[in-house]
Amino acid sequence: MDLIQLQRQLVDYRTSLYHEGFLDEQFTQLQSLQDENNPDFVVEVVSLFFEDSERLLNELSKALEQQIIDFKRMDAQVHQLKGSSSSIGAHRVQKLCIVFRNYCEAHNVEGLNNKS
Repeated sequence: MDLIQLQRQLVDYRTSLYHEGFLDEQFTQLQSLQDENNPDFVVEVVSLFFEDSERLLNELSKALEQQIIDFKRMDAQVHQLKGSSSSIGAHRVQKLCIVFRNYCEAHNVEGLNNKS
C-alpha cells in the first residue's frame, strides 16, 4: 500500500469518527494547534488522555465494588473525565459522562453498574 492510499484511509477513518459521534469540532481545534515545531502534539495530548482515562476508569471500577459507594468522589472523577474528553473532542465519552454523573447525583447504583 502506498502513502497516498494510507493518507486517504486515515482521512476516511477520521471522517467516520466525526459522523459516528466519537469526535467533535474540538478535535479539529486540537489538530490546528499542531505545527512543524511540535509535530507530535496531537499524539501526545491523546496519549495523556488515554493514560488519565485508564486511571480514572480503574478508580471508578474499584469504587463500584465497594460496599458503600462514595457518590461525591465518583462524581468528581467522572467530572474530570468529562472535562478531559471535552477538551480533546471525545464527544461520545463526554455524553456518557453526563449520563453517569446524573446517576451519581441520584445515587442510582443500578444505573451506575449498567453504564460501567
